[in-house]
Amino acid sequence: MSRHEDSRKEDAPAPFHRPSQTASFVMVHVGQSSGTQRNLRYGIETRSWGFPQWRPEYRSARPRFAVLAAGAGPRVRLEVWSTKKITLYLFEVRENFYEAEAPHWPDEEAEHAIKYPVRFGIEPLAVLPDVPLDEEGPLGVAASDAIRVSGTQRGVGMLVDMDPQPLLDAAGIPANWSEQQMVALNRTPGFTGEQVKPPKPPKRPSNGAGFVSDPKKRKAIELHAEDMAVAHYEATGWAVERLGKPYDLHCTRNGEERRVEVKGTTGAATSVDLTINEVEHARDPQNTVDLFVVSDIRVDTLTDNYVASGGRVSHLHDWAPADEDLRPRSFEYRLPLA
Repeated sequence: MSRHEDSRKEDAPAPFHRPSQTASFVMVHVGQSSGTQRNLRYGIETRSWGFPQWRPEYRSARPRFAVLAAGAGPRVRLEVWSTKKITLYLFEVRENFYEAEAPHWPDEEAEHAIKYPVRFGIEPLAVLPDVPLDEEGPLGVAASDAIRVSGTQRGVGMLVDMDPQPLLDAAGIPANWSEQQMVALNRTPGFTGEQVKPPKPPKRPSNGAGFVSDPKKRKAIELHAEDMAVAHYEATGWAVERLGKPYDLHCTRNGEERRVEVKGTTGAATSVDLTINEVEHARDPQNTVDLFVVSDIRVDTLTDNYVASGGRVSHLHDWAPADEDLRPRSFEYRLPLA
């Protein structure tokens, strides 16, 4: 057998037996370079991940979960890999693979190019540190090996069917997969990009590749999403008034009233940040509220006036956010009386 043939055999994920209760996972090894770790932090915050190229299996895949793994070098044989431990970032996949049209990650923004055209939406569930990669760990052999193979192919995701219950148990998420086939968001710990080890600062300025808060760009995204929402409602006969607060659009038609919250992003349509007032307003039975989300928005930052265009619409009618789809990210604390 040639070295080339032996290498291909070594890089193939180990065979596994399909459990009785399974879910499809995307397994991804994330490198340790400062740029990759910066992208990981940004991907967590914006609920998006991406790959540089399509694989045939992505076209028909419907993954339920994603695991991004960091910390152990993958370019070793399986028997060595199985002796190591790794940090796992567990996600629910909320938007399936799609072809991106907008630069999103810091390095894409810096180069004004789409480097990761294969995108999907991810919702953070839990971080699992120091997870053993052997057959006794919550991953099992097949999923563990899929992470290793992903790392040898520059982080391209590998698809695996596996029982999610061991991972949910290890993460402390109270969900019985065999019964409810879902995970309530408000019963998961979640995590933020700040929990990823910060990348080392670059030796030279990176021309904007990083966590740069750009109010001008954010405003262009918001206005473009709002313009798309206005055009949609006006095309269907609604008279639209822009408000901004306590909600974005007030729509009326033949005595009917509809209130619209609008959100925009360059990433995937996975989740949006809501204020407590927005939640309470949408839940008020006296209000008829829609949620209009525009994702994958392109922004041309090379012009003096940033120009936003394109986007994919997710439109929820008669929207009232349920408890299991909400997770608080901040709280108001009332100080004791003096």
